[in-house]
Amino acid sequence: MDVISEQGPVQPSHPWTRYVALGDSFTEGIGDPDETRPGYHRGWADRVAEALAEGTQNFAYANLAIRGRLIGQIRDEQIAPALELRPDLITLCAGGNDVIRPGGDPDETARTLDTMVQLLSTTGATIMLFNGPDVRETPVVGSIRGKVAIFNENVRTVAARHDAVVADMWSLRELTRPEMWDEDRLHFSPLGHHTIARMALETLNVGHNLEPLEPRPVPERSWREARVDDVVWARHHLFPWVARRLRGRSSGDGITPKRPNIEPLFGGSMPPGGGSIEES
Repeated sequence: MDVISEQGPVQPSHPWTRYVALGDSFTEGIGDPDETRPGYHRGWADRVAEALAEGTQNFAYANLAIRGRLIGQIRDEQIAPALELRPDLITLCAGGNDVIRPGGDPDETARTLDTMVQLLSTTGATIMLFNGPDVRETPVVGSIRGKVAIFNENVRTVAARHDAVVADMWSLRELTRPEMWDEDRLHFSPLGHHTIARMALETLNVGHNLEPLEPRPVPERSWREARVDDVVWARHHLFPWVARRLRGRSSGDGITPKRPNIEPLFGGSMPPGGGSIEES
């Protein structure tokens, strides 16, 4: 329930004081660079943590997510450290990089997710999972819409098995707007991260002060201008992504978590992850 002070403002009231975020570039915040901290990306998870910290004494937050990670890597690299941090709130978004790959199996990916959630549930923490957005209007990625839908149903099954909650990005229709996406068309823009943070807080039934933001209209383009943009995008984002896949490399190689320790949100070290922003 919300607490109203004598001064008037409403502060969020919730039971959590130790929040740990797990995942890949989505949770690291790629697409939402912080201009005040070179190499650092803010993202939806930081925004959620900031809202949870308001009016909450001794609130602490860790973010173990690293760009480019496949679900098996998230399982092997992040689950054990997360358990050691003794969280009472965990967010986990994993499997997107597996599903978008050619030949990616949404059922096999969900089986790995189920194992991860089973381990995390031993903490007794509240666990929030994320499904994938509706990519129907997204160039190239839109071709795997069916696989995303299958994976999303599997996410709901996993959540039901372990009493987790699901942050429903598929139903967040605002994400179909181009302004919600970064120029690489794989990551969310600052506006997209802000919108997702609002949805995540509402999924947790936490009051917040994040106002809905109206994006600036995208200028109309001719068919020729749109095709030129597609060529530029392919040269700068698609072809490098394919080249890394062929070489067995990832944009997350050599990257460390931006908040490896569970610390007060406003204070404590925040080592930047560094690197490029070319992969989810």
